[in-house]
Amino acid sequence: MKISASIYSNSKEKSLEQLVRELDAHNIDMLHIDCVDSPKVFDDIRAIKQFSTTPIDLHIISSNPEQYIPFVEELGVEYVCFQYENLSSIPAVPQNSITQYGLAITSNTSIDVFEQVKDSYSFVMIMTTVPGMTGGVFSKDSLQKIIEFKHRYPKTQIEVDGGVNDQIAFILRLLGVNAVVSGSYLLNHESLGAGMLSLHKAPNSAAKHVFSVGDFTTPLQHLPIISNGDTSFKNILQQIEKGGQGFVMFTDADGKLTGIVSNADVRKGLVKHIDNLDGVKGEDLINTTPVHIHDTASVADMAKLLNNLNFIVLFLPVVDSNNVLKGAVLLNSLTRI
Repeated sequence: MKISASIYSNSKEKSLEQLVRELDAHNIDMLHIDCVDSPKVFDDIRAIKQFSTTPIDLHIISSNPEQYIPFVEELGVEYVCFQYENLSSIPAVPQNSITQYGLAITSNTSIDVFEQVKDSYSFVMIMTTVPGMTGGVFSKDSLQKIIEFKHRYPKTQIEVDGGVNDQIAFILRLLGVNAVVSGSYLLNHESLGAGMLSLHKAPNSAAKHVFSVGDFTTPLQHLPIISNGDTSFKNILQQIEKGGQGFVMFTDADGKLTGIVSNADVRKGLVKHIDNLDGVKGEDLINTTPVHIHDTASVADMAKLLNNLNFIVLFLPVVDSNNVLKGAVLLNSLTRI
């Protein structure tokens, strides 16, 4: 997951050049700049490009952002997004441009609006605090919005801006977010290096945790589940393939978790019956005591659970206090760079 440093969040009175050079020395991925209807930011971008090759991540908040596109094209700004709620109309983006264009939406705006630009815009920026303001508090509701967007537009890049700290960054990596904007947390950290490292690690177990696993659980409607039904070998394989997640979960008539079958379970079942594959039965594959986690567990609880396992899991079933299946935490994205 890439880190985009919000350079206007600098409160340590460093010059623009000093700040950018320090960020570059720590290999920052992008430099985030908010343009709140001000052409002066392009003077800053022009100056930065004299001594830095780090991509610019420009967020334009304007009712008429088309007026800035000539500056964007002239300076070769790498990433530009337009704030949807401020637009009088959604701009058409230049064809064959080196710039990637995106749409920024607040936590109150439906992801349905992206349908209008899905074929021409490269990414979405999901705002989790008030656009253009620094030091805001991350909106929990944004987590389920990210999950839904990822399910609906799996090939579209997702950037998140607002209130990102180490705990939130870890959750966003789990959800497959491609980039996060960090302002106050990163630039006002004891050191830039320590701040950047913390955004790439699991959160400190001693830190205050305001999120539970249930906040970022992928809901049941997006997961492969066999509910009190056909557990034949054929159906299990078909459901794993249809779900595209590498597993299927099983519940009883009351919705309680009764087992899972992962790709590894299928492999083990085939090896066990290697001399008589016709003898493979679905029930032979089901792991009836899978590793799982409660929806009220903290992020630190989950990290501890994973670290204590002597094998790798790519998902964690999530249950409530009555063992009713609520969804799963998908862990595949932790392997992405």
